Amino acid sequence: MKVQSYIKGEWIDKGKETDLISAVTGDPIAQMVEADLDYKGACDYGRQEAGPELRAMSIHERAFKIKFLAQYLLKRKEDYYKLSTHTGATRQDSWIDIEGGIGSMFALSSKARINLSDLPYHVEGGPERLSRKGSFIGQHICVPRHGVGVHINAFNFPVWGMLEKLAPCIISGMPAIIKPSPVGSYLAYKVFQDMIESKLLPEGAIQFIAADKPGDLLDHLTSQDSVAFTGSASTGRKLKSHPNIIANSVRFNLEADSLNCSILGSDVTPDMEEFDLFVSEVAKEMTVKTGQKCTAIRRTIVPENQVDNVIATLKEKLEKTTIGDPSSKETQMGPLASTLQARRFEQQLSTLHETTESVYSNGHDQADDAFTSPKVLLCRQPMQVDAVHTVEAFGPMTTIMPYSNNEEAIKLANKADGSLVGSLFTADDKIAREITLGCAPYHGRFMVINKDSAKESTGHGSPMPQMVHGGPGRAGGGEEQGGARAVIHNMQRVALQGSPTTLKSITHQYIKGAKTKEADKHPFQQYFEELEVGEALTTDKHTVTKEDIERFADLSGDEFYAHTDPEAADRSLFGEIVAHGYFVLSRAAGLFVHPDEGPVMLNYGLENLRFTAPVAPGDTIQAKLIVKRKTVRQKKAKDKFPFGIVYWDVEVTNQDEKLVAEYTILTLIKRKHKLDMDIFEEE
Repeated sequence: MKVQSYIKGEWIDKGKETDLISAVTGDPIAQMVEADLDYKGACDYGRQEAGPELRAMSIHERAFKIKFLAQYLLKRKEDYYKLSTHTGATRQDSWIDIEGGIGSMFALSSKARINLSDLPYHVEGGPERLSRKGSFIGQHICVPRHGVGVHINAFNFPVWGMLEKLAPCIISGMPAIIKPSPVGSYLAYKVFQDMIESKLLPEGAIQFIAADKPGDLLDHLTSQDSVAFTGSASTGRKLKSHPNIIANSVRFNLEADSLNCSILGSDVTPDMEEFDLFVSEVAKEMTVKTGQKCTAIRRTIVPENQVDNVIATLKEKLEKTTIGDPSSKETQMGPLASTLQARRFEQQLSTLHETTESVYSNGHDQADDAFTSPKVLLCRQPMQVDAVHTVEAFGPMTTIMPYSNNEEAIKLANKADGSLVGSLFTADDKIAREITLGCAPYHGRFMVINKDSAKESTGHGSPMPQMVHGGPGRAGGGEEQGGARAVIHNMQRVALQGSPTTLKSITHQYIKGAKTKEADKHPFQQYFEELEVGEALTTDKHTVTKEDIERFADLSGDEFYAHTDPEAADRSLFGEIVAHGYFVLSRAAGLFVHPDEGPVMLNYGLENLRFTAPVAPGDTIQAKLIVKRKTVRQKKAKDKFPFGIVYWDVEVTNQDEKLVAEYTILTLIKRKHKLDMDIFEEE
């Protein structure tokens, strides 16, 4: 296999060839073709060729591209599994990388379609009233940036590291230039090849750099571009301080390896489930991916009186770990990613041995190949020894650290000055609260486990695409994933100011106070494509009677005194009998619905309901139904019709034109036409 760059729509097959070595056999598995690349041209190509096409799509259309791409890759996963063994990964290790990466694409696509606008940009939150009468308002929107996202990925997760950055970047409307680590790049390359062959993304949306170092790539970035880096803290800081990055204020997201910790609560004893859960998690994090996870547990923080018990139980579990060829079903831990990584691991261990003692090592201490064995160290005075909080041995190891009380456990956890994840195993929720809040400022994620949550827990070392992945301090100070946040992270937030009608025109979303247009035809008799944002129906009026209120109380069973007891109602906040809020809601629906069969399929939900003024017998109410925004839904094979969701702003007023209720209703409405995304699902 030749690992080649893909730049400006072409594979670059000429250049210096370097063998890429199998971590298992030590033999060449591929050759990396390192060419003299036109990095400026690559940046311009992404910006000019793919950028406009991506930005012309809605966020949902871009998210569907990512969904379909994930489906395409998932069908080819077995090809990736075969290659992945040469990185030292077992089937389980590869599952985290391969299906974890593809799964992140599915999750991020779904979150974007659920939480973000079906527009080329995202209308964020509600409007802000900036003037007394409301003729001057503010509205935040998040727009695609006119640049490229440069993604520099680490060796330990060739697939996941690439896809979890790529998905939100493309959904945001920004093309990407991907530069994997040479170690394991053959796996990233194979996945990238398939993405190009799928032809699901616009030309120039993704480019690939096969190189040891990124050359002068960073010299050509502008303020519209961004960099996302995963790797060592030292390399990350070096890249982040690049003169052009600083001069142009180029966005730089740094996710660095950190000395993550796990804490055993002082309440936990060896006879409790939480004890075994804790030790099992430490053993798993030491051996999964041969300890080469940026989230692995490097510091195991244990009550003083449980140190011996933890060591003994951890030894017992590690003794059962089968080390060998990761392609074998019996193997539980493969080699490190390369002999270079094995040498570095031994060097880092040697440094740690100066201030700790070894309490477990299953041999294989010579780094003459990529294989090693789990190592457990013990630091008896972790508050006084800095090395165990600053030196990371990137492999299957952990250092056990005793603590005397909760305050000391918190100080130890925070002593590494920032990590991607910490975890706590306790059955005492008071301990959970104290330690979690004490550790939270220093950790990007904090997982608390007891016997109730353990069964469905995804684990200490598993960043989930729905949650933010990153951390302060040594961990880089950045964040990735986090569902829709990952997309927003790649966009530019703009604070718009103007009149409601002007901002409605700009955002293509109705804003309260904006001018509306009365519908010529009842909105519920129009198809999804026919409805326009700002189109409105002002209903007939209804005068509320005492009989209305009594009948609603009888039907609903809601006999709250303010609706049914005149004497109590006189003493109430209202000073008289008032109608149920839900009666007002129901009667308003009766005013605006159309009884005949039409494109409206059903009421999908109700949001942001507020009852703003009481309605008493004799008051006359009227409703105004306004098209607020629209979202296309993909037609699934089981659906009878293609449809979309229409969000309607509802305003209910009384005879004095005073607002008495406001809310948003969601309806499913038939579409006239199928779209490409519908056909893709049915196929």
